[in-house]
Amino acid sequence: MAGLDWGRQEKAKNYARIMRALAFLELGIAALFILVLLLTPLSTSLRNLLDFPQPLRVALYFATIMLCFAIVSAPLSLYRGFLLPRSFGLLSQRMRGWLLDGLKAGVLGLILGLGLGIMVFVYWLLANFPDLWWLLAAVFLILLTVVMTNLAPVIIVPLFYRMEPLADISLGERLVRFAERVGERVVGVFTINLSSKVTTGNAAIMGLGNTRRIVIGDTILGKYSHEEIEVIVAHELGHHVHRDIVKLIALQAATIMSGFYLTHLIVKSGIHHFGFNGISDVASFPLLAIALGGLGILMVPLTCAYTRHIESAADEYTLTLTHNPGGFTTVMSKLANQNLSEAKPARWVELLFYDHPPYFRRVARARQYKEGAG
Repeated sequence: MAGLDWGRQEKAKNYARIMRALAFLELGIAALFILVLLLTPLSTSLRNLLDFPQPLRVALYFATIMLCFAIVSAPLSLYRGFLLPRSFGLLSQRMRGWLLDGLKAGVLGLILGLGLGIMVFVYWLLANFPDLWWLLAAVFLILLTVVMTNLAPVIIVPLFYRMEPLADISLGERLVRFAERVGERVVGVFTINLSSKVTTGNAAIMGLGNTRRIVIGDTILGKYSHEEIEVIVAHELGHHVHRDIVKLIALQAATIMSGFYLTHLIVKSGIHHFGFNGISDVASFPLLAIALGGLGILMVPLTCAYTRHIESAADEYTLTLTHNPGGFTTVMSKLANQNLSEAKPARWVELLFYDHPPYFRRVARARQYKEGAG
């Protein structure tokens, strides 16, 4: 049975510590950027400078703000997203490819109506439905989430990774039969070339309905046995059997709706205090951002607690379905070693940052299952 590589664990602790510090630094930079816009004439001056019809004014305002923030945060983004993971051996991609992916993501956002398009729409709602904008905007984002979840494996993911039918026919047939055994239909088993960019291992069931498929990272193939890959897929099947995607979309819907409503109340009460012309004044965006961002931060521990709960339930399902606690423990150890996952983080770190149970809890549950089965 594979165990933890303690040398890798030391690297994992250092990597996690640095990433947490960078997360707080990134949050601080974003907060300072927004506060400067709110507490100085910069936002109103930019709005006055853009003397255009409202849709174009909103688009140009946010294009300018996004560009300025991208410039301010570029060094941190480069270090956190490229230099640091590459130095720890988690990223195999070269700088050119990394920058190209960033460009693709930006263009994709514009094509799909994200970013500027969403903000133009939100401010149109603010102008035309000042008392109901929060509800209409929330419904729009919820529907967009469902559409994006369905399109991800057929349109979005292939823009960044090559996805093709799994060459190992016996493994593919085994996994399809495995899914059918628990009443879950998939359109096939695919492999995704994660190794073109990262060294980490992952697998998933992507899509909804007629786009749902099992996807295995090529960083797992050849390093994990068929039985071990079956354990990983069993966990993903557990999410679908438990209808966790629907639950998470419902949670996101409730979070978005309540967050937008509270933001509506905060912005309405503070709009004139800061000298803005009304709730649809694009210059008031910093107030909107602070309200949404602050509420989002407060929701993180609650959201993480819920996702840890459903991940624990998927682990339980995996153990019950496979009756293979030894294989489960081996898989958890291999993934922790490969992905530089910290095995036993501090409790506060687990509560604030972890959307999965940490390694030590998952392995302890497998041990309990084995003892109960014995």
